[in-house]
Amino acid sequence: MAVIRWILGRIILLVDFLTTPRGPKREAAAQQAIDAQTAALSLYQFEACPFCVKVRRSMKRAGLNIETRDAKKDPQHRDALLAGGGRVKVPCLRIENEAGNVEWMYESKDIIAYLDTRFVAST
Repeated sequence: MAVIRWILGRIILLVDFLTTPRGPKREAAAQQAIDAQTAALSLYQFEACPFCVKVRRSMKRAGLNIETRDAKKDPQHRDALLAGGGRVKVPCLRIENEAGNVEWMYESKDIIAYLDTRFVAST
């Protein structure tokens, strides 16, 4: 089963690489404003997870520079995800607001809807 999962993961990554969407063209000041807002976000993910790929593609399409943290390969990120979110499930978006409160959002559809509402609708 592990071999099949590995092969499927490589196929997913290859297709993602070959069909990577382009981000929007923005003025430098507009992109800097968005980058400042996305600095408080981080995406916990596994590299070959199809749902994580879906979220990363959505981020790329919207031109969002959100830090990605591999919870599979990095034990520190895995521990942070477990401690903060309560479970090791990806994708998970860590959202830190202006007051310093942290929210953990699971489910790719919810994450994409949040990013679209917050960033895509406003551009």
